[in-house]
Amino acid sequence: MTLGRVVGTIVATRKDARLEGHTLLIVKPVTPDGKEEAGYLIAVDTVGAGNRELVFTVGGSSARMASGCKDKPVDCVIVGIVDGVSMDAAR
Repeated sequence: MTLGRVVGTIVATRKDARLEGHTLLIVKPVTPDGKEEAGYLIAVDTVGAGNRELVFTVGGSSARMASGCKDKPVDCVIVGIVDGVSMDAAR
């Protein structure tokens, strides 16, 4: 799983028919304390995430197990919207 922040959307006038009706979002990976990490992810949204929301994603075969993604050409899926992050102070 990857923690990230939604930073944009992808609009594709042509795409695989199996992706019709799915929203594609741009996710910037972040650390648990909110610092941005390198790179971006393009993810299928399965939970109705909005711009700037903190989310978690799954990739690879786990992405194809997410709701509505079976037998679809996906490699990254948003599977949750994060309400809060808490870490042990000793770490």
